[in-house]
Amino acid sequence: MNTTKTNFKYVRIQGRELAVNTKYPKGIFSIGMKLVHDNVMEQEDAELFIELDKWFSEILPYPPQCMRRENVVCFFKTENSEMMMKMIKPMMWLLDKYHHPFYVVYTNYPGEIVYEDEFQVAVKAGFDPVYEDIQPTWTPEEKLKELEP
Repeated sequence: MNTTKTNFKYVRIQGRELAVNTKYPKGIFSIGMKLVHDNVMEQEDAELFIELDKWFSEILPYPPQCMRRENVVCFFKTENSEMMMKMIKPMMWLLDKYHHPFYVVYTNYPGEIVYEDEFQVAVKAGFDPVYEDIQPTWTPEEKLKELEP
């Protein structure tokens, strides 16, 4: 990792779309499995993704909050994520190959930590976002007229 990224404690690879239960961007494992289940990936690529996912399942402890399907999201700890990031790079390559946008998000403040192990943290997620309608366009002259007595 370069020095800029090591200034952060946590990292997460996530997409643009929100998970229904957490209202948080879906993580790379969910995104990839959806591509596999939707038969988007070629057979060889799907097998690679499944094999990598299996490796992570065997190495990473599964947070009890995830088992209970609570509204949590997980972040890798950057201090112990070198091997995880090495193994996740082919997953990122697959998302790229199938034109699925994703972000590698670094942070020191992922949220309220409810689980922690050697490699990761799980943080509370889930909120009901409020979206406002797009404001009408206006020019500064129009706005000034609205403010006149």
